Formats: sequence, C-alpha cells, structure tokens
Amino acid sequence: MTTLSGKTALVTGSTSGIGLGIALTLAKAGANLILNGFGDASKVIADVAQYGGKVGHHPADVSDPAQIADMVAYAEREFGGVDILVNNAGIQHVAAVEEFPVERWDSIIAINLSSVFHSTRLSLPGMRRKNWGRIINIASVHGQVGSTGKAAYVAAKHGVIGLTKVVGLETATSNVTCNAICPGWVLTPLVQKQIDDRAAKGIDPQQAQHDLLAEKQPSLEFVTPQHLGELVLFLCSDAGSQVRGAAWNIDGGWLAQ
Repeated sequence: MTTLSGKTALVTGSTSGIGLGIALTLAKAGANLILNGFGDASKVIADVAQYGGKVGHHPADVSDPAQIADMVAYAEREFGGVDILVNNAGIQHVAAVEEFPVERWDSIIAINLSSVFHSTRLSLPGMRRKNWGRIINIASVHGQVGSTGKAAYVAAKHGVIGLTKVVGLETATSNVTCNAICPGWVLTPLVQKQIDDRAAKGIDPQQAQHDLLAEKQPSLEFVTPQHLGELVLFLCSDAGSQVRGAAWNIDGGWLAQ
C-alpha cells in the first residue's frame, strides 16, 4: 500500500465532490491535507482529520492569482510546503458560442485553466528544493474531445492537458512528475443538474440518468470520486514515477469510441 506519511497535499476545490473524494483517499494513505473551497469547512475538515493527519483549509478564490499565492504561502508557513498538488477546482456553463456570456468565458478560463498555471508555478520551486513532488491536474474527457455548448470548458481542459505536457517535460529529469486525469461523467452537482433538467421535461429520473450516460459513456456507470482518488494515489506512488506528461482517461470507455 502506498504510504504518504509526511507528505502534504493541497487539493483545490476540495470541500465537496471530486476534490473531497481525492482528499479523503490521500488522507487515508497518511498525507497531511490542505483543503480549499468556500464556506464553512468545519465538517469537511473533521471528516478528513479522522485519518490522523494534519488538516488545514484555505478559502482562496482560485480565479485570483494573489489569493492562490497566499494559499501556497500558507502551505509553506504551516505545513512546510506542498508535496502533492491536485488542481481540481472547476466550473461550467453551457451555451452556444455566439450566445456565450463573455464574463462566463473569462471566469471559466480563470478557474479551470489559469489557476492550474498559477498554483503550479508557485508550488514547483518547493518541490524542486525537496527533489520530490506530484502535480496532478483534473482535466476531463473534454480535454481531448469537444461537446456542443461547452466552448469555454473544452478550451480550458484542452489547455490543461497542454500545460501538463509542458510541465511534465520541464520536470522530466527530477523526482517531480506532472500528469492529468481525464474523467468522463462523474455524478457531481453539475452533472446531477443535467439529469434534473432532463427529468423536468417529463422523463423518469432513472431514464434521464441512463440516457445521459448512454450518449457518451459505454459502461453506463458513473466514474466515482473514489475511482479518481485511487488513480491519484497510484500517480503519487513509486509505481507512478515514470508516468510523465500523461493524460490518463478514466471514462467508462467514452474516448475508446
């Protein structure tokens, strides 16, 4: 079993959903955790802390580079730096290109792409000093294929994969690795809303869920935050040390079609 005792993981957007699932998996493996997200995080902190590691929380709005810098400084001050960086925070908006609100484009690019750059550039120096680090970017199948109505999201996730490749190359002769994970449908609040929108048109909720999966994901099953957490754990292990600059699909067969 991979042990991360003595390592500190910073997971952005980790007070719910995918990010929380990843944080819990890393905590179970012995890592200290820095959670990130808005609102009262006391319950989430308690849930993660039950595994025995040190747990902190920083409320940085990752659309703001200055707040990201403050979060990394907090990590260095309180935890001795970031050993494992999981760039997970993300938002979505669906609209045709010609109707896409400019402010929504800007916010999606800032949170889904630019934040990955800023947290990476700020965390890398500490990883290089220690000669060990793991940068894991939660991209998406939409980093490799498109879907209508998701211009900003698809553009951002393609950018994340490109950035991952560059950082993977720039760290290739060190014990720092950088990789991306590309989930298919995960039952998050964003995806549940799409199911609910279908059900609101008179379709049975179970049928609405089946139809959503059937359009893209051949397994007809959701990827879970736990699946993603275990893949993150593998990439943090010695077995994952030569996985560099990869975009790893975990999508129920979506991209095999």
